[in-house]
Amino acid sequence: MSVNVTTDKTFEQDTANGVTLTDFWATWCGPCKMQSPAVEQLSEELGDKVTFNKMDVDENPETASQFGIMSIPTLMIKKDGEVVDTLVGFHPKEQLKQALEPYIN
Repeated sequence: MSVNVTTDKTFEQDTANGVTLTDFWATWCGPCKMQSPAVEQLSEELGDKVTFNKMDVDENPETASQFGIMSIPTLMIKKDGEVVDTLVGFHPKEQLKQALEPYIN
């Protein structure tokens, strides 16, 4: 499994069903570059249970604005289209996994 790229146009559709994790990031953001490998590793482990997305906030300002995302990286977990958790700042893979577990078991 891999991490999908989502945009302002596709975000609602991409996060409407099941459990999704979206990584809001930007190319200039150092912590975002650290976050990316953890998200990619988790997508390998949990890709059959969770849909992983990433969104460049510079290219897609509408969704970030809609959800009040001020700091990146921000990781948003949705279940069946509803936001159930938001994690701001860098989180190691194990922390992300723990945040997802209540929604996938």
